[in-house]
Amino acid sequence: MRKWNEKPYHSLDYMLRERFGEKVYKVTLNGGMSCPNRDGTLGSRGCIFCSEGGSGDFAADARLSIQEQIETQITLLAQKRPINKYIAYFQAYTNTYAPVPYLNKIFTEAISHPQVAVLSIGTRPDCLGPEVLTLLEELNRVKPVWVELGLQTKHEATARYIRRGYQLSCFEEAVRNLRQRRIEVIVHTILGLPGERRDEILATMEYLNTMDIQGVKLQLLHVLRGTDLALDYEQGLFRVYERTEYLDLLIDCLEHLDPEIVIHRMTGDGPKDLLIAPLWASRKREVLNLLHHRMKERESFQGKVF
Repeated sequence: MRKWNEKPYHSLDYMLRERFGEKVYKVTLNGGMSCPNRDGTLGSRGCIFCSEGGSGDFAADARLSIQEQIETQITLLAQKRPINKYIAYFQAYTNTYAPVPYLNKIFTEAISHPQVAVLSIGTRPDCLGPEVLTLLEELNRVKPVWVELGLQTKHEATARYIRRGYQLSCFEEAVRNLRQRRIEVIVHTILGLPGERRDEILATMEYLNTMDIQGVKLQLLHVLRGTDLALDYEQGLFRVYERTEYLDLLIDCLEHLDPEIVIHRMTGDGPKDLLIAPLWASRKREVLNLLHHRMKERESFQGKVF
């Protein structure tokens, strides 16, 4: 029995406790970058689901230095519980989309903090040039570096609809390049993208099993104000999941994923002031408690630790 695992899947919390001997918390950072899908290089409106915050609506204030961002969040988190170790997560926009000297400066500032145990960087597969990869390899010798890649789906038709801006082969090359440098890869997926059937979503899970990745985020599709996705939703071009059907799909995904892949996220909770649908997603703790209850009822999870 795994000492810390209270869930019937390979949870992030379990992996961190096993690796570092204690619970590790995340501080979300903003490097003040943009995205090739916003600055005119590939497009100007971003991915169809992406808010003006560039998926970093919960990240720190970009006007602060990286050190200040880390200290501000540590101060808030440490008021509730004793914490020794943190993940420095660069979340907003595309966090390798800047000159390498600047990336070196901000990443080094983060990884040098004595309480930061891991540097995690959210980016696009098409923004990992040779110089960036070399920098990440060097930083990975100091402390573990994780790179989070926004795949969302393996299906090219859906990728075109969401304006992802790169082909699947680009993602595959990025994974190979990162793994050659022993950098851990976490893949973002979105469940419930317009037009995707259950079997297509599960095909993405099966595809991920063939890739040398270490983690996955299973993100519920959120419809946020100010996005082009919201316009399609308001025109009735697609529907979002009800809570029960999403939980059933989520369990199906876990059944299809390689159990060695670490599950970094199971749902997500968009900013309440931006969230249009599904509104039940804002009750994240309730959703996760119900998920674990429903997993106990699944025959495939009988006897596993919760």
